[in-house]
Amino acid sequence: MTIKTVKDIDVTSKRVLVRVDFNVPMNSDGIIGDDTRIRACLPTIKYLIDKHAKIIICSHLDRPHGKVEESLRLAPVAKRLSELISRPVRAMKDCIGPDVENAVSKMHDGDVVLLENLRFHPGEKENDPGFARALSRLGEVYVNDAFSVSHRSHASIVGIPKHLPAVAGLLMENELVKLGKLLERPEKPFAAMMGGAKVSDKLGFMENIINRVDLLIIGGGMAATFLKSEGYRVGKSLVENDRLQYVRDLKEKAKSLDVRLFLPVDVVITEDIHGSSGTRTVPVSDIPDGWAIADIGPRTISDFSQALKECKTVFWNGPMGVFEIQEFSHGTHAMATVMSKLDAVTVIGGGSTVEAVTKMGLEDKMSHVSTGGGATLKFLSGETLPGVAALSEKMIVV
Repeated sequence: MTIKTVKDIDVTSKRVLVRVDFNVPMNSDGIIGDDTRIRACLPTIKYLIDKHAKIIICSHLDRPHGKVEESLRLAPVAKRLSELISRPVRAMKDCIGPDVENAVSKMHDGDVVLLENLRFHPGEKENDPGFARALSRLGEVYVNDAFSVSHRSHASIVGIPKHLPAVAGLLMENELVKLGKLLERPEKPFAAMMGGAKVSDKLGFMENIINRVDLLIIGGGMAATFLKSEGYRVGKSLVENDRLQYVRDLKEKAKSLDVRLFLPVDVVITEDIHGSSGTRTVPVSDIPDGWAIADIGPRTISDFSQALKECKTVFWNGPMGVFEIQEFSHGTHAMATVMSKLDAVTVIGGGSTVEAVTKMGLEDKMSHVSTGGGATLKFLSGETLPGVAALSEKMIVV
């Protein structure tokens, strides 16, 4: 699918409705904790400013469940965006209605407004046609620059394109190009490194990527299910017993495809996953009852590191342990450091993994840090995202 982008259409002096993902972490005092998602959309916003468009930005923030929550208003986001683009950004008190339409009708070329939290209206998540029409009345062109929520069939993602010419923003385009290369033409050897808590969160991804990778590296909480499938006792670690046969089948498929599978050989364990008790490092064959896996151990870090150094393409999704707690962060930090030094295409996907890499200040050392979590995995599972399918396709001249 070859989609049109904002550079393929004339936006001069037009009202351009831009869907972004400004779902940023907010402190209790209304201060933005991390503005990465705002910065990610700046290329599209600045491009539209340079083209003298009238820019109407819309986003959700958190989960207000279809009603107004004062703490989830987007005014602080408008303030931060204004600082980043060095021009006023007007924060609206709603996202639809006569007052909003009147304000938009008075915009001048280059003006920027930010609509109020879309999820204050139940029609957003319900993909209500009336809500989508009300939003679409604000613009003449629709730009989707919210890859990270394009796996959702929400009104602002799939409803608006039924009423307006719909194209991709520059962030959306970059995500599709960079992630698409992993599926279409990755430089070999290609490794996928998976972590996080559950196998079930990544079923579609693993089934699709196993046909493309040369190495599959498994860490994090999900390693417990893999280890138990091989007969190891894993104490009180979280195990998805209903996925044990799936894991066995995946391992057999990997073997048949000559995909090398790497599992932990030693782990850091604890009696209290919240970090209030002591830790031990043990071989995976010696995990006692009452203890849980909290991180990969030093021998595993060495094995995983050596495997990654062979690769020319690496995709990483999911931390290697409970990285939010210092005692269990070493494996995740070690893998991030190794990846930052590879002579390879390195792609990071998933909220927790991105958070870890960003906190270490290593995001600029990676080839691509995806803004998507669930959207990234669904895309790499081979699924067509609803928000991408809704965009206009380019005419291909043969």
